[in-house]
Amino acid sequence: MEPWNATWRTRALPELAARDWDLLVIGGGICGAGILREAARRGWRCLLLEQRDFAWGTSSRSSKMVHGGLRYVAKGQLGLTRDSVRERQRLLGEAPGLVEPLSFVMPHYRGGFPGPKVFGGLLSLYDALAGKRNHLFYPLQQLRYLAPGIREDGLLGGTRFFDAVTDDARLVQRVLGEARAEGGEALNGMRVVELLREAGQVVGVLVEDVETGTQYRLRSRAVAQATGAWADRLRQPGNGCIRPLRGSHLLLPSWRLPVAHAFSFMHESDGRPVFVFPWEGATVIGTTDLDHADELDREAAISAEEVDYLLAACAQQFPTAQVSRADVLSTWAGVRPVVGDGSVGLKPSDEKREHALWIEPGSVTLAGGKLTTFRLLALEVLRACAGFVGKPVDDRGCAVFRACTPPAMPYLSLAQQRRLLGRHGRQLKDVLRLIEQIGADCVAGTATLWAELAWAAEGELVLHLDDLLLRRTRLGLLLAKGGRAELPRIRTLCQSRLGWSDARWQQEELDYLALWRRCYSLPET
Repeated sequence: MEPWNATWRTRALPELAARDWDLLVIGGGICGAGILREAARRGWRCLLLEQRDFAWGTSSRSSKMVHGGLRYVAKGQLGLTRDSVRERQRLLGEAPGLVEPLSFVMPHYRGGFPGPKVFGGLLSLYDALAGKRNHLFYPLQQLRYLAPGIREDGLLGGTRFFDAVTDDARLVQRVLGEARAEGGEALNGMRVVELLREAGQVVGVLVEDVETGTQYRLRSRAVAQATGAWADRLRQPGNGCIRPLRGSHLLLPSWRLPVAHAFSFMHESDGRPVFVFPWEGATVIGTTDLDHADELDREAAISAEEVDYLLAACAQQFPTAQVSRADVLSTWAGVRPVVGDGSVGLKPSDEKREHALWIEPGSVTLAGGKLTTFRLLALEVLRACAGFVGKPVDDRGCAVFRACTPPAMPYLSLAQQRRLLGRHGRQLKDVLRLIEQIGADCVAGTATLWAELAWAAEGELVLHLDDLLLRRTRLGLLLAKGGRAELPRIRTLCQSRLGWSDARWQQEELDYLALWRRCYSLPET
C-alpha cells in the first residue's frame, strides 16, 4: 500500500473526489472512524472527511477513560452502562497495549457520600453488568499501602475497582488503519462547506481543501455526520441541540505526584467527581464540566478558574504533596458534545450522556455518545443509512481490530512490544523497519520511540507539526514547554520525511509553539 502521507493526499484527492460513494462520513474523531471502519468491513464504498486533523477535537482531549460509567448506574441508565462495560471488555481483549486496565480507588470519609456500603452496592451492579466481580473494600490500614500521601482525616478506607485507560488519539488512528486496510479512505484538512440536496434529499457534499482552498463536489448515496460539538452546523433545524461542555485537565511529571492507581473523589466545592490518575508515565488531574461559550473553531483551552479548581482538588486529596502551578507540565481542554434537553438552569453535570440520531433524507447526524461505545454507535448510524444506500447492516460481532501475530522483537522489552503492537497494529512492521534503521531509543525519557516519530511523518498523514506532536505522538503534552528542547532533533529526523522546506519547517515551529502556549500551557494570570 502506498504511504499515507501528504504526497499521497495531493495525488489521490482529485480521483477520490470524482468517485461515486455509498457513504461519506463527516468527522474524524472516534465515532467517525468507527463508522468508516464498520462500513468498510461490509464492502461499502466509503470516505471520511475531517476538517482539521484526525482526533483534533474531543477525541484527542478526553479524559482517556474507557469505562462503563458508574455515574450512569447511579442515574439509572443501566442500558448505557451495560453496553459500555461490555464494549470496555471487548477493547481490553482486542487492543492490549492501547487499551489497558486501570485500577481505581474511591476513598470513603466519615459522613461523606458515597459511603462504603452504597458504593459497594453500585459496584456490585456494575460488575454484574460486566459479568465479573471486580471490586474490594480496603480498611484504612491496608489502604495506606495503596494510597500513600492521601488525606487521612476522617478516612474510613477505600474501595478499589477496575476500568480502563487509553491514548484516545492513537485509538482513532488504529481504527482508521483498520478501515483503510479494508477499502475505506480518510482525508484530513477537508472542510465540508454544505450538504448538497436534490429534490429534498442529501446527495453529497461541497468540500474545501483547507490546504489549497480548492473546492470539490462529492456525490454519495448517504452522508453520516459524526462532527461532535459541530453537529448543529450542517443539518436541517430540528428537535434537540448540542450543549458544548468543556472538560479541562492538568498534567504533572509523575515524580511530582506519583500514583499507581486512579483516585476518584468528590470535589469539596461542588460535589463533582474528579480524578487523579497515571497516564503515559505522567499524572493527570481532571476534569471540569462547564458550558463552553467560545467559538468552536478556536481550539479550546483551560481557564485560570479551572486551573485553581483542579489544584484545589489535588490539595484536598493529597495535602502533603503541595502541588502548585509551577509543577504543571501541560494542560488540555476538550469540548464534550452533550445532547441538551433544553431544561433551563440544568447544571452541566446533570445532563444525561445519552446520544441521539437526527435523520433527514440521505443524511444521518450522530449527536453525543461515548468513546467506549463507538462500535455500537457506528452500527446504529449504519443501520439508519442502510435504506439510503440499499445495503443491509447486521452486527456480525466481528473484532474492531484484526488479530495480528507480532514478529520477533528481541531488541525490545516485553512492555515495549505490547505497547507498539497496541498502538500500531497492522502497521507494526513499518515501525519495526524504522527501528532497525535508527534504533530503539526513546524520546527524552518518554515511552515514545524516535522510530515512531519517523513512521508518523512517513505514513500517518501528518499535515502540520501539531498533528505530529499532539496527536500522532503525545510529546507536546509529556515534555516541558511542548518539547521545545527536542525540536532540533525532531527536525533532523522528520523534515525530509515530511517533504518540508527549511522555510516551511520554521513556520510550522512558530505556529506550533504559539498554539502550545495558547492552548496547552497554563493561561497567563
